[in-house]
Amino acid sequence: MKTVYISQQGCYLCLEKEKIRVTKNKQIINEIQLPLVEQILIFGKSQLTTQLIRKCLWQNIPILYLSRMGYCYGRIIAIERGYRQLSRYQQQVEFHDKLIIAKTIVSAKIHNSKIILQRQQRRKHNIELQQTIDSLTYLEEQALKVDSMDKLFGYEGAGAASYFSAFGQCLSNSDFIFYSRSRRPPGNEVNALLSFGYQVLWNHILSLIELQGLDPYYSCLHQNSERHASLASDLVEEFRAGIVDSLVLYLINKNIINAQEDFMFRNGGCYLNDKGRKKYLQVFITRMEEMVTNDFGEKEPRWDLLMQQVRKIKHFFYNPVIGYQPYLFR
Repeated sequence: MKTVYISQQGCYLCLEKEKIRVTKNKQIINEIQLPLVEQILIFGKSQLTTQLIRKCLWQNIPILYLSRMGYCYGRIIAIERGYRQLSRYQQQVEFHDKLIIAKTIVSAKIHNSKIILQRQQRRKHNIELQQTIDSLTYLEEQALKVDSMDKLFGYEGAGAASYFSAFGQCLSNSDFIFYSRSRRPPGNEVNALLSFGYQVLWNHILSLIELQGLDPYYSCLHQNSERHASLASDLVEEFRAGIVDSLVLYLINKNIINAQEDFMFRNGGCYLNDKGRKKYLQVFITRMEEMVTNDFGEKEPRWDLLMQQVRKIKHFFYNPVIGYQPYLFR
């Protein structure tokens, strides 16, 4: 089954027999067989015909409307799919099983952070980078051996501190300086890019969680809360380095983002301005549309890496015995 992502602006989707026809400026840019479609995600400003919407409802194909930052502001969904059947499964997961998944996620997060530094190390050998890589290798292994959440959070924190202490050495643009991670508020331009990127990614994952019928407020790693969609926070951990951090390095090192023109300072923090956000989102969407190979050897847009992990955690909640395979950055 296929997820249809419409991230270009000004597209027009209509029903042509058993196909979804996507046009822009009266030019056909894609046609998708409707029986193969599982869901449709519309980012920004595009239109669907009433005939296509009605057909999707009849065939139980949900349609999500999202901002370009990934905020989901509405869904069109068949009535029979409107109930949270998975919530009780999520609530019944034993602590032991949740701890196993939490350890897997943290270990994968540390692993993916290490890969970012290893790539930089291959370009230019650096003794300090190698020491950090060795430290992350140790923490990645130890995270899988803990017997409590407190110890796990300790290794996660140590991994993040070690990784970000070396992240600045991956920057080749002298206009950007980074020593440590600061979040609330972001302390400088690099932190502003990281925070914005993590929020965009979190929004997208939350939308996919909702789309799969999962309750975003029941998770394994982060504490359950009625005010925090903790399951989205769980799944975003695996993608921070591979999607956001690597993109931030690309934007800075390729001089796409300008330190003087694309940021603003307010309330003691540094943030992307309108121009900077537009640049980030353009490159982010382009990268997410790139074709990658999935677990089955098939070529799909990078968007589907996110959906792949949401489906995996969904299968875990249905049957905890099968465990959970995290996303590992290559």
